[in-house]
Amino acid sequence: MSATDSMVTLQERMVNLIGQLTMPVSEVALVLQHHIQGLLGSLSEYASKTGVAISERVSQPWPIEQTAEINQSPVAFDVEKVLKIVDQDRMDILSTLIRVTLVEMEMDLVEAILALRAWEQLVRQQLAEAKGPGQLFSPLELPEAW
Repeated sequence: MSATDSMVTLQERMVNLIGQLTMPVSEVALVLQHHIQGLLGSLSEYASKTGVAISERVSQPWPIEQTAEINQSPVAFDVEKVLKIVDQDRMDILSTLIRVTLVEMEMDLVEAILALRAWEQLVRQQLAEAKGPGQLFSPLELPEAW
């Protein structure tokens, strides 16, 4: 299967599951962070052994849009409280879907990271626009063409 087909399959599965479970943005963010960090660790290990350079597009989060509303007033969230509220079962389901799809589609590390970076950018944008703790638990809003 081509890299494009693999990415499309991952995208479709994630869109369907996140929509079915009406997953909050905070839970999706935590799952994505877990997978991206794991994949980056493996890629970094490979790169150090082979001397291959890792593109910044792969190694760093993609930029988000800064609107006038973002960061006008600092909002403090109690991270410990947020972590106690998340639905671990829902997060495990999404994590399993991602892991199984990456293995099934035999995606290489770079393809997998890039596929997840697009999701990460969407999630980070919505987190940056949150004005209160309640918005962390609002369902992830997927753009129409997503």
